[in-house]
Amino acid sequence: MNREYFYTDISQRIWDTKYRFRELGEIRDQNIEDTWRRIARTLASVEKSSRAEWEQRFYKMLEGFKFLPGGRIQAGAGTGHRVTLFNCFVMGAIEDSLDSIFDALKEGALTMQQGGGVGYDFSTLRPSGAPAVSVGVTASGPVSFMQIWDAMCATILSTGARRGAMMATLRCDHPDIEEFIRAKHDALKLRHFNLSVLVSDAFMQAVQADADWPLVFPLGSHDVAAAENTVERVWSGSVRPVRCRVVRTLRARQLWDQIMQATYDYAEPGVIFVDRVNEQNNLWYAEQISATNPCGEIPLPPYGACDLGSINLTPFVHSPFSDKATLNLNGIADTAAVAVRMLDNVADVSRFPLVKQEEVARTTRRIGLGLTGLGDALIMLGIPYGTSEAVRVAGEVMQRICEAAYLTSIELAREKGTFSRFDKEKHLQGKFIDHLPPEIRKGIARHGIRNSHLTAIAPTGTISLLANNVSSGLEPVYRFEYKRRVREADGSLSEHAVNDYAYRLYRELNGMDAPLTPAFVTAGEVSPFMHLDMQAALQPWVDNAISKTVNVPRDYGFAQFRSLYDYAFAKGLKGCTTFRPNPVTGQVLLDLDVAEDQQQKTAAIHCCSVEREAD
Repeated sequence: MNREYFYTDISQRIWDTKYRFRELGEIRDQNIEDTWRRIARTLASVEKSSRAEWEQRFYKMLEGFKFLPGGRIQAGAGTGHRVTLFNCFVMGAIEDSLDSIFDALKEGALTMQQGGGVGYDFSTLRPSGAPAVSVGVTASGPVSFMQIWDAMCATILSTGARRGAMMATLRCDHPDIEEFIRAKHDALKLRHFNLSVLVSDAFMQAVQADADWPLVFPLGSHDVAAAENTVERVWSGSVRPVRCRVVRTLRARQLWDQIMQATYDYAEPGVIFVDRVNEQNNLWYAEQISATNPCGEIPLPPYGACDLGSINLTPFVHSPFSDKATLNLNGIADTAAVAVRMLDNVADVSRFPLVKQEEVARTTRRIGLGLTGLGDALIMLGIPYGTSEAVRVAGEVMQRICEAAYLTSIELAREKGTFSRFDKEKHLQGKFIDHLPPEIRKGIARHGIRNSHLTAIAPTGTISLLANNVSSGLEPVYRFEYKRRVREADGSLSEHAVNDYAYRLYRELNGMDAPLTPAFVTAGEVSPFMHLDMQAALQPWVDNAISKTVNVPRDYGFAQFRSLYDYAFAKGLKGCTTFRPNPVTGQVLLDLDVAEDQQQKTAAIHCCSVEREAD
C-alpha cells in the first residue's frame, strides 16, 4: 500500500479515488510513484532541451509530497482525457440580455464539466423590478439567475463530474445587494455558490463616516438621457466611468451591518476589497478585475485562468520537536524555483474548455505558487500559531518563495520569452512590483518576466490530506484527531477517523503518553485577530490573493466580530472570510466522540466551510 509514502489509510484512499490514473477500468498508476512519474514526464515534455533532466528534477520534487501540484494537474496530466489542468477560472462578463445570460450559463457548464471551478460577477445584470423595455416585462434580478446556475452545477455533478464550486460576486452599490446578502440564509439554497461582496474603498470611507450610500445601476439605451439623480462609476465590465442612475439611498453603516450580520449568522457573504485587488494587480494596465475563483485566492479578469501548486513545508523541518529544530529556507527556495517552471509548463500542455480561456491563460501565464503545512511546520518548530514569532517565520517563508519565484520567472523570460501581454514600462510601475527587491526589478527591466502573477495561497483541502494530512494552506491545525468527510467517486460522502500529521509524528517519536508541547494549538484556540495577523504576514509576498478561514467561536460577540473586518481592511488584506459554527452551515470536521445521531443532524456541506478546496 505504498507504506513508504502513505502513513494513513485515508491518504491512500484519496490517491486511489481522486488521482490514480485508470483507463477503461484498467489501472495505469500501480503506485504513487507512477502518478508522480506521469506528472513529471508530461510537464517536462514541453521542454526543448534537457527533457529527461527536467523530468527527473520534477519527479524528485513531487517525491515524498514536497511539492503538491493542484488536484487537476495530479488527476489529469498525462492521461489523455479531455480535462483542464487549471483549477481556477473566472467566466466572461455577463451582458444584460437573456441571450448573453444563457450563453454564460453554457460556458460555465462546459468549464465545470472539465473540472474547473468558476467565478462570476453578477453586477452587470439589472436589478429586480427594472423594466426590460424590449419585451415589455420587468427584470427578475441577479439572485434569481444565480439559482439557475446553482441548478446547472447540481446537474453537472449528477453526471459524475468532480465536485463543482462557483463564486458569485456583486458590487456593494448594486441595487439588489441586500437580497444578495440574504441569499443563503436558507440552508437549501445556492449550495454550490460562495458569495462575496465587492467592497470599494469609497464604501468603507462612507461606513467610517456614517454617510449615505447610493445604490446605482448604469443607464441603458432605454433610459432617459437626462435622467435626474445620476452619478458616474467605473462599473463591472467597463474600464471608464459610466453614467449610473441612483435607484435608492441608504446609510452605508446600515448596509455594512447587514453584511456583517449575515456573515455572523451563516458564514456568508465574504468580503473582497476590490479596489485593493485592482491597485495591487500586476496587470493593472491591461485588465479590470471584479471576480475570483471559488475560494477567493485567484482574482481574475473575464475568461482568466490560473493553475496552482503548493510547497509542503513539513519535509523542510529538520530535527522536529527539539531545541535544534530548524526550517530549511534554502531548500524551500530551491523547490519554489523548480515549481515555477513546472507550473509554467502546465499552460502549454493543458486543455481548456473554451478558446477564450486558452487565449487569456497563454497570454498572461498566471500561476499560483503557495505553501501548505504551515500550521504543522510551526508545531514541529515549537512555535505556537499566531504568535509574533509565528508571524515572523510565516512572512519570511513566503518572502523566500516569492523572491525565488520571481527570479525564476525572469530567467524563464530570458530563456523562453515573456508573456505576450507584458509591457515592461507599465509593469515596473505596478505597486506590487515596486516593493520587490532591486535585484528583481532590475531583472524585469533587463529580461522581462515569464508570468504575470506567481504566488497565491490556496486552501489545499484534498491534496494536503493526500500528503498524510498536513495542515491545509496557511491554516492552523483544525483538530489533532477528528472525523473527516471525504467525497467518494460516486459523489457520496464517507467519514474517516484521521490524525494530524504533526500530532502523529510527535506520538511516534515521543510515545502516546508524552505531554504535548505548547506549540500544539488548534484553530479554535487562536484568536481571530491572530488569524488575520498571519494572513497579513504573507500578503506582501502574494501577488494573487490568499484563501484564509478566520475561525470564530460560536459565542463570539457581534460587535467584536464586526471589528474583525475593519481590522482586515486596516491591515491591507484583499479580502476576509470568517467561519462561525451555525445551524445553516454546520461543520465538516467532526470530533471523534460526536454521537451518530448528532452527525445525522449536521447541516449540508457548505462551499465556504473548512472543507473548501481548490483541488
